[in-house]
Amino acid sequence: MKRRKFLKNSTLSTASILSASVLTSCKEQKTLKDTKNIASIKPIAICTWNFLNATTKAWEVLNNGGSSLDAVQQGVMVEEADINNQTVGLGGRPDRDGNVTLDSCIMDKDGNCGSVAYLQNIASPVSVARKVMEDTPHVMLAGKGAEKFAYEKGFQKTNLLTEQSKKEWLEWKKKSEYKPIINIENHDTIGMLAIDKNGDISGACTTSGMAYKIGGRVGDSPIIGAGLFVDNEIGAATATGVGEEVIRTVGSFLIVELMRQGKTPQEACEEGVKRIVSKNKDNTNFQIGFIAINKKGETGSYCIHPGFTYRSYSKKGHINIPSDSYIKN
Repeated sequence: MKRRKFLKNSTLSTASILSASVLTSCKEQKTLKDTKNIASIKPIAICTWNFLNATTKAWEVLNNGGSSLDAVQQGVMVEEADINNQTVGLGGRPDRDGNVTLDSCIMDKDGNCGSVAYLQNIASPVSVARKVMEDTPHVMLAGKGAEKFAYEKGFQKTNLLTEQSKKEWLEWKKKSEYKPIINIENHDTIGMLAIDKNGDISGACTTSGMAYKIGGRVGDSPIIGAGLFVDNEIGAATATGVGEEVIRTVGSFLIVELMRQGKTPQEACEEGVKRIVSKNKDNTNFQIGFIAINKKGETGSYCIHPGFTYRSYSKKGHINIPSDSYIKN
């Protein structure tokens, strides 16, 4: 993905905001009761980065009365199937040995969750993660076991390494000294959160992980509490960026707990990023971002990586917040 050609040469900022794509309902609000008060909540879907095709699909599900769980699954599946998105699913960048390995998880309003890690040869890991959640007593399956389970559930074996990703990998090998790359261009993730007409929250997260990683590496995306966490009484959060840093702080769980303590989603996302930064004074080589949503339908987003600062906004209707930070309604 070439979304960050807009990056400008500026000083490192610890106050950068992650751009989030947002779709909200303009229909009559439904009155719902949460643990503290009566709140007017409208269906909404948000995701990391400007994957507007994904949120458009999620919105179609919500607008037709579908569940937040179906919305997040079908939304992220759009990016899993897009060969031009080299950070997710089919066409994802491989590990240093040329293997495309995928991580994903999903979580529903009741706290049920499913996850797959180091999954190969399956184009939609989020769908396998949902099968883990619904059809097994487990939360996570990994590697060959996850792949075998997928075949048992009817998923087809697919060559995930496209010609473009293969070409780039071969070029990388010529000058890489066989070392993984940790930078902002090679490890995006799509995390998606949604609230449906009943006020119920679900989330999903999926990625092909860090480009040219050591074989066997797993990031935060399949780890409940790190890459994704949902508490239907409070809200939900999901992460993007260098997974190792998110895992160390159990980032998404932390943000939901901060919201439980009374912080807004925006405040919670900012605090989550700042805690990571405080433990990494030399933070010039990595990117971390979170998005969050609370039971009221309020959203937040916050990101840090070298070289840019911009803020995202949300309004009623279909909001397009592209990478160069202008807004179309």
